[in-house]
Amino acid sequence: MSYETIIVEREGPLLTITLNRPERLNAMPPQMADEIGAAFYDLGDARAVLITGAGKGFCSGADLAARGEGSALQNKGGSHRALQNHYNPAVNLVLRAPVPVVCAVNGPAAGVGCSLALAGDFVLAGKSAYFLQAFVNIGLVPDGGSTWLLSRAIGRARATRMMMLGEKIGAEQAEEWGLIYKACDDDTLLAEAKALAEKLANGPTLAYATMKRNIATAMDGNITEVFLAEAEGQRIAGASQDAMEGGMAFLQKRKAEFKGC
Repeated sequence: MSYETIIVEREGPLLTITLNRPERLNAMPPQMADEIGAAFYDLGDARAVLITGAGKGFCSGADLAARGEGSALQNKGGSHRALQNHYNPAVNLVLRAPVPVVCAVNGPAAGVGCSLALAGDFVLAGKSAYFLQAFVNIGLVPDGGSTWLLSRAIGRARATRMMMLGEKIGAEQAEEWGLIYKACDDDTLLAEAKALAEKLANGPTLAYATMKRNIATAMDGNITEVFLAEAEGQRIAGASQDAMEGGMAFLQKRKAEFKGC
């Protein structure tokens, strides 16, 4: 399909999504959320996804002025509808994607932009980038899954600090907290993120998908559920062509060539 607010590019098994409203620091209207969701809904045979932003920002949050369902500042029900119908589904599709997702945060990641970034499996950020939950400044609460994502990534105390004080958390502090995978020099960010995404795109895709499901189970379930999920995941992954190739490569002392099946 054609897109108006994002750029979708394909290089071999890697799909790159660029948020493309640089004049607004890639503020996200409902249309952009829908287009991100559409891109993730039908990944085709892509085996990894890289998300970044055009220009000087990753995503400065929801574009309230552009909400087709009504601005939260003008219509009390507008924000609720926009979240339920557009933003939450998009973030959930990224979070539950069956392939690895790498986010290259090249500037502000605020509000739902922070949620989108943290929905990735690997988050790399330029050292000038920052993460922000500024809802408190206008009397609102974090949304787009941020409460869940932040609490699990950095714990209650730090999540509370970000949400209630509305502080900017720079990339290096975010790495120190364990909020992101890595803080990079601005001029090497995209290259490092792409190299990682390409590595993942050529890895054992089925095993990655199973790992993601098991991590989700571990975050929300108990040890008994994790044991069962791991055993079932090992059964599925063990029957794959990639597992056979990995075993042969190990015995033959060579690098495995995974096909994603």
